[in-house]
Amino acid sequence: MLKLSNIKTYYGNIQALKGVSIEVSEGEIITLIGANGAGKTTTLMSISGIVPPRSGEILFEDTPIHNLPGSDIVALGLSQVPEGRRIFPYLTVAENLDMGAFLRKDTAGIKEDMEYIFDLFPILAERRNQAGGTLSGGEQQMLAISRALMAKPRLLLLDEPSLGLAPLVVKQIFNIIRKINSEHNTTIFLVEQNANMALKIAHRGYVMENGKITLTDTASSLLANDEVRKAYLGI
Repeated sequence: MLKLSNIKTYYGNIQALKGVSIEVSEGEIITLIGANGAGKTTTLMSISGIVPPRSGEILFEDTPIHNLPGSDIVALGLSQVPEGRRIFPYLTVAENLDMGAFLRKDTAGIKEDMEYIFDLFPILAERRNQAGGTLSGGEQQMLAISRALMAKPRLLLLDEPSLGLAPLVVKQIFNIIRKINSEHNTTIFLVEQNANMALKIAHRGYVMENGKITLTDTASSLLANDEVRKAYLGI
């Protein structure tokens, strides 16, 4: 579904990604783990067109997207939930969801998907007329995920969804991610520092260090890998 081939991305003269190659198959949950500054967020930014790679190729369902603007990439069926949530704080919950569906014209489908969101996150249904900025951190994360889902993506990019959240809320968010994958038939590319939680819900994983992929395996094998356990799981 998604294929990155030898991606090299720079911020000015600083090289952030040094020949990254990743493959994501339809229906999978893939996780990318690594330390702060390893290049995980830059990988997602390169995929979604925010920081285009200087060289290499990104294919989404066999369509090259590495030179496309972000809006065109969203229209193809790929949506990102950014690190730090970045909801629209002065818009209501319902208005934030409407913004997620900005490129869509199917009014009936938009209404149906919004009802699905409210079933998925009942708290958002209760807060639908409340300004996004007044929500708790966990509720804002639910809203950020929901806004991305309103674009009707076939591939959802999630950047650090557990960041700054209480353990109970983190567990809830990860359960929802698994549910979106299984019930909504949405492929997931998850970037996460909570490697233990990420690997428990993922099918496969990639380990990134200093802008390079250093290891890839099934999630269960990575959970059992001594080096991964020592470096990222605190075991």
